[in-house]
Order: sequence, then structure tokens, then C-alpha cells
Amino acid sequence: MSFAEFNPYWLIPIIFFARVVDVSLGTFRFIMVIRGHGLVATLVGFLESMVWILAVGGVIANLDQWYLVIAYAAGFASGNWVGIWLESRAAIGTELVRAISKNSEHLLADTLREAGYRPVRLSGSTGSQAPVEVILVVVPRRKVPSLVKIIHEVDPEAVYTVSDIKTVHDSDPSLDSSIKSLLWAWKIRRK
Repeated sequence: MSFAEFNPYWLIPIIFFARVVDVSLGTFRFIMVIRGHGLVATLVGFLESMVWILAVGGVIANLDQWYLVIAYAAGFASGNWVGIWLESRAAIGTELVRAISKNSEHLLADTLREAGYRPVRLSGSTGSQAPVEVILVVVPRRKVPSLVKIIHEVDPEAVYTVSDIKTVHDSDPSLDSSIKSLLWAWKIRRK
């Protein structure tokens, strides 16, 4: 008689957490595929499939236990949220931040340069001949919150958008979004 046959209720948390891990990894992997991080997605997919086999095997071996099916489904639902959270914490990738400032003194671009960013400044107008400063900044995703904070401090009325960038051709090593970024994120998050 195996441990699971003796007390199948122990399988509830095991299957639940295995499914949370499996689906979290799947969600994270899917986002990495969309962002073009094939190596990271491959490694995560390998782990995901191993955990999935364990979770589904526990349910299939005990299909007469309805509560294990509930644990499996609850783990799936929870795993989606955890996977999205995990990906947001890793903050892998590169972003394009566009800011439009009505401040005619061109303070925003200069302030961003002083803070170590590399903004591109374009002149524009709102149509009513009011001049605006259009700023484009390519940054690693983990730096977006600090960049947005500076934008708000310099011009609280500035309008900004943030877009994912799949590929960047630049000599700036801080924009490298390969596996090194994942390892960096893991190291920082563990502190």
C-alpha cells in the first residue's frame, strides 16, 4: 500500500501546488516566447513539462477522488495569476517610453540625460500651435518605474506611453535582454 493510497488527502496540496508551479511556468514561458526570449522559454518549458507530468499523474491515478480534480483545477486557476506576477517581477525585456510634455523649456530631456537616460527629443505641436516636447527613451523594463517617476516630477501633466520592444540594435550593454537579464532579476529579487 502506497502513501497516497493510505491517505489520499495528502495529494490535495501536492497536486494543487504542482499545478500552480506548472501553470505559472507555462504563463511565464508564453510571455517569454512573445517577447522573443527563446532560450529562457525553452528552459522554462522543460521544467514546466516535468512538473505537469507529476501533477496530472497524481490525478489520473486517482480519478475516483473528486477532490483531487478540484485541487488540479484550483491550481490551474491560481497558477495563471502567479505566472503573470512572476513575469512582472522578473521585468525582462526592453521598453520604449514616449512622453509628451507641454513644458516649452525642454526640461524633460535635459533632466533625463542628467539622470543617465538617453532620450531623443522631438519638437511638435498640439494642433493649436502650442509647442510640445516629444521624448523617446529606450530602457530596460526594470528601469521604467524610475523613468516614469522622473517624468512626473519634471512635468506632472506630461502624457506618456510604454511599449514592449522585441529587438533593439544598440551598443548600450544595459539594453541586453537575454538570459543575463533573467539571472540579474533573480539575484535582485532574492535580496
